[in-house]
Amino acid sequence: MFQLYLQSFQTCRNEDIIIPPSRVIGRREVGRHIKCTSCCNLGMYCSQYYICDKMPNKGSVLPRECSEIKGDNLTSGVYNIFPDGRANVVQVYCDMETKNGSWTVFQRRLNGCTNFIKDWNEYRDGFGNPNREYWLGNEIIHEITSHGNHELRIEMTDFDGNLKYAEYRVFGIGDEPDGYPLLIFGYTGTAGDSLYKSMNNRTSNGVKFTTYDRDNDIYSGNCAMHFSGAWWHTDCHLSNLNGEYIGDITSTLVMEWNGILGKETNIL
Repeated sequence: MFQLYLQSFQTCRNEDIIIPPSRVIGRREVGRHIKCTSCCNLGMYCSQYYICDKMPNKGSVLPRECSEIKGDNLTSGVYNIFPDGRANVVQVYCDMETKNGSWTVFQRRLNGCTNFIKDWNEYRDGFGNPNREYWLGNEIIHEITSHGNHELRIEMTDFDGNLKYAEYRVFGIGDEPDGYPLLIFGYTGTAGDSLYKSMNNRTSNGVKFTTYDRDNDIYSGNCAMHFSGAWWHTDCHLSNLNGEYIGDITSTLVMEWNGILGKETNIL
């Protein structure tokens, strides 16, 4: 299993965001309030459940990500979020248990039933089913990580059932015109660093995203095409979490992380 998670910390006051330099372990104190566009008139505010209010109070907060979803005894599952720049709801899998929960999962691979060999537009917009296997979408990940500090957690289970993880204290990606460049550093974990550190002692920090139809790596060919996996490739990779779902240790196309062949993955 590979699963990718992200989590944020922001303190908001009068719409000004103050970003602390410390490790990202908290949650937003204030959410986002937007005018209703579907459930009532534009002079009122709308909650995630389309409950209208004249004032932007706790009952009128639309969550931008899983860390803004509040409630008692929340369980992991699919929730509705409203990333900045989007008027429509986005369904996402939220991990509410790992390290106190509130993690936004943007990649899940469980059994290989979903084809991850996709083009640039599909990785931009997202694909799959958040209840099963999916990629949230680079544009949505960009919208989420554009506000405040975020950390990244990658969990992976190999075909022998061994669970390992990698965490990065700082994570984000840029916008599409710049190629969704990766911001990453501050590794801790048990799986080894295969993201800040990349092939031939190069770093993936600052590297653009590559798909089979959009070559942004520094390899003489196209890493995504050569290794069947879109990713933040350099020349080419020590990680390829969107590679093919196969357990063949001799294959160069398999999804992997630092030599770990993934059976299941989560990126939070």
